[in-house]
Amino acid sequence: MLRFAGIFLTVLFVLFGIEMLNPVQKAVVQPFTFFLAEVSSAIIAPFDDTAISFGKIIQNKVNGFAVSIESGCNGVEAIIMLAAAVIAFPATLKQKVAAVILGSLAIQVLNIARIISLYYLGQWSFAAFEWAHLYIWPVLIMVDVLIVFLVWLNYLNRQSPQTNEAAA
Repeated sequence: MLRFAGIFLTVLFVLFGIEMLNPVQKAVVQPFTFFLAEVSSAIIAPFDDTAISFGKIIQNKVNGFAVSIESGCNGVEAIIMLAAAVIAFPATLKQKVAAVILGSLAIQVLNIARIISLYYLGQWSFAAFEWAHLYIWPVLIMVDVLIVFLVWLNYLNRQSPQTNEAAA
């Protein structure tokens, strides 16, 4: 457990440090955030032709309400948490890469739902928007990370039943 915690914290700090670097922000994080806005707007478009996206912003053309996807709201930090946990846990490289890729997709699917829900909540009630943005969604995203990690651990456990028998 101490080994896991040490590796997890080290990888977490290293990845957060890398993410904070200006070249990484400009080359990876900002384009990814713009992509999230485009995807969210594309999902909204068939149901609501008033939504437009530009850069990291999704705006209603009619009432002017907009959401801006900022750092901490693009799911990158959640992916870093998952990656640190996966890297810290003993498994094959193939298993770790699959967990990070599939887990990142799961996190981003929920994050896009978050962005779209906040876009509509803000138009309905700014108080509900703030509450959901500050309290509900951050917890749900981190619970998603935990669930993805636990599902992966369960998968690993099923892949090596002989290890369980030897440990018993």
